[in-house]
Amino acid sequence: MTPTDTLRETGRLGDFGGRFAPEVLVPALERLETEAKRLIDDPGFQDELAAELRDWVGRPTPLTRAGRLGEAWGGEIWLKREDLAHTGAHKINNGIGQALLAREMGATRVIAETGAGQHGVASAAACARVGLDCTVYMGAVDIERQAPNVERMRLLGTEVVSVESAARPLRAAINEATREWVPDPVHTYYLRGPAGGPHPYPWIVREIQSVIGREARTQVSEVLGRLPDVVVACVGGGSNAIGLFHPFVGDDGVALLGVEAGGTGPDQGHNAATVVRGSPGVLHGSYSLLLQNDDGQIFETHSVSAGLDYPGVGPEHAWLAASGRATYVEATDEEALAALDDISRLEGILPALETSHALAGAKRHLGANPGDVVLVGLSGRGDKDIDILRGLGR
Repeated sequence: MTPTDTLRETGRLGDFGGRFAPEVLVPALERLETEAKRLIDDPGFQDELAAELRDWVGRPTPLTRAGRLGEAWGGEIWLKREDLAHTGAHKINNGIGQALLAREMGATRVIAETGAGQHGVASAAACARVGLDCTVYMGAVDIERQAPNVERMRLLGTEVVSVESAARPLRAAINEATREWVPDPVHTYYLRGPAGGPHPYPWIVREIQSVIGREARTQVSEVLGRLPDVVVACVGGGSNAIGLFHPFVGDDGVALLGVEAGGTGPDQGHNAATVVRGSPGVLHGSYSLLLQNDDGQIFETHSVSAGLDYPGVGPEHAWLAASGRATYVEATDEEALAALDDISRLEGILPALETSHALAGAKRHLGANPGDVVLVGLSGRGDKDIDILRGLGR
């Protein structure tokens, strides 16, 4: 058994992971673990999921060479185009995968949380596709700054519930969704977006999202006859990054670089760089790295990107950092915005603000390692961020 296999079997990687949940939810989580293992191992379920990913989501997503951007930044850049998946981001892979799990487990209703709105839109679309009612919890601040995605969810037939917590919008949305799950964990399925939470969610999300890295590994090998020098992804809750990283973990010659939200600076409350600046603790059901004080109180966070504005991270990222297999850095709001400007004007691609952090990390890497071949997870498109960018004078 490889170290990463233990996440499926035990829910832990080293010290990280586990199942820290209210006692009333433990039977539901145990049932989810049993059913998810059965279904994910079932060829019929995999065939249906593969067909939905192909015919509805639009997989495989392309691998695009960013030649002008690479020339400007001093290396060879390849983009794994999750922005071209249905609904505009990687979130739809997990959305349809878990919606199919929910249906097969007999649920009649799905609840979900969202920050930037992409997981909410993906959950709404997947539930419409599968035929399940859907309710999405979203922080009031995020509802205001991600209005286009809120309207998309409602048009897809989903109820959007505003969580009136001006601070910690994504964290508050997860809290409310969890509370809603407690009264009826059998007929209600909680479709989690981040690669965190109590076991088996980190494993389920990684298992479904790893389609990104499997495709990318095959595509870049076919085009270049080799693997990239470094694989780069933005990291908030960690789902797109773990999906891209996981198929490369066994390739020792491939560096893994996660880029977190450096916000406006290193001070408490000005960033969301959990791996870079956090310490171990329990949040939302798993033991991982958190932004917290010595008494375990969670810090406020900030990022220009709603999807990275979270004080925790999936436990597999904490383990990858602790083991030294992956490196994590932070990119400030301004660095991300500058990278967004570069790729938009040089390649005709408008990335999500979350994705722009990965691009900023790639730019910095090439500054120190000119000529490297860099694979960047282009996790989402920037349509949803137009109002934010307009407000920033972009």
